[in-house]
Amino acid sequence: MKKFEIPIYYQSSIISRIKKIRTLNDSRKKDYSPTMLDFGPVRFFIARHFGFCYGVENAIEIAYKTIAENPGKRIFLLSEMIHNPGVNNDLLNLHVKFIMDTSGNQIIDWDEISNEDIVIIPAFGTTLEIEKKLNEKGINPYKYDTTCPFVEKVWNRSASLGDEGSTIIIHGKYSHEETRATFSHSKESSPTLIVRDMKETEFLASVILNKKSKKDFFEYFKEKYSKGFNIEKHLIKIGVVNQTTMLATETEEIASLLKQTMLEKYGIGKIDEHFADTRDTLCYATNDNQDATIELLYRDADFAIVVGGYNSSNTSHIVELCSDKLPTYFISSADKILDDININHFDLSIKKEITTENYLPPKDKIDILLTSGASCPDAEVESVLMKFLSMFDEVKPIDEVIKSLG
Repeated sequence: MKKFEIPIYYQSSIISRIKKIRTLNDSRKKDYSPTMLDFGPVRFFIARHFGFCYGVENAIEIAYKTIAENPGKRIFLLSEMIHNPGVNNDLLNLHVKFIMDTSGNQIIDWDEISNEDIVIIPAFGTTLEIEKKLNEKGINPYKYDTTCPFVEKVWNRSASLGDEGSTIIIHGKYSHEETRATFSHSKESSPTLIVRDMKETEFLASVILNKKSKKDFFEYFKEKYSKGFNIEKHLIKIGVVNQTTMLATETEEIASLLKQTMLEKYGIGKIDEHFADTRDTLCYATNDNQDATIELLYRDADFAIVVGGYNSSNTSHIVELCSDKLPTYFISSADKILDDININHFDLSIKKEITTENYLPPKDKIDILLTSGASCPDAEVESVLMKFLSMFDEVKPIDEVIKSLG
């Protein structure tokens, strides 16, 4: 796999050594068991896969090269490069400006941007409508395009499904940049509908089986379907693609339910005429991180720490997996670990940061599960590790612990 050039301050000598050892011992990535670091009074179980994925490293490399190679030029990003506050703040400090927020709301008016400016497309990609707007302003939308190749793979699969006469069902969050971009591309070649979860998919299944009315459909999926969507014509043959940061298991459950719905309506003999197999649109990095998290959760521990941006979809799904098993603290940086008594962390259920007291159990040996999202720098994970180690007495030296890994 390509080696990207990313700023050294996002890298970690400790995490790099751990990942290198794991790769040498398991080059084909068949072992998803976590790495155990025993420091004496505290043990860490670190997920086999976490941190920057291919698409994120690609986006960061392009963005920083663009900045370095264009001194004096005004540089804009359509929206956040990735969903990580540290990376985005670094870009802002380098005088890069964001045109929109993550929900698509305008921050800088298009009239303020000229063809002399540079506009970078973030890793999530963008809509055809925005590409057209950039072209009209004389800005090539592809010159500084950091769209993740796996997002583009979903777009290409959607186009091929449209060519086959399938309606596209996108498993994603309607307001997410990637889903907005995928919807924009998909609707050009096929009727398209967005479903958020199994609840919405079950509603859709009821529509397909004529248990819900046309009125029910258009009210329930308001603004989530393409123009001219016709439930009598457009739900006869379907295929499922996904926002690449969603839970892979949930995408598979959604596809299975819709396939079963078509079997119920049309019978097994005609299933290929009504349902397209689209498992090849799942992102390898999302799958690896989620599978590694599931394996991580087989270990008994006192709590889990998940590091990443609070608006990161892939990170939030890792948090959901961990929270089902044990106390989980979702933090954006090591600074959220205030001391050995208090920790600030994001509560997904109420969408705000809260403080938990006495989070460290009164034990002689504490076990912590540690992982991060695909947009989190390894340096941040190292900072979290070091912050915890500073709270304990007589911890073993880091070099000694890492050497013991083999």
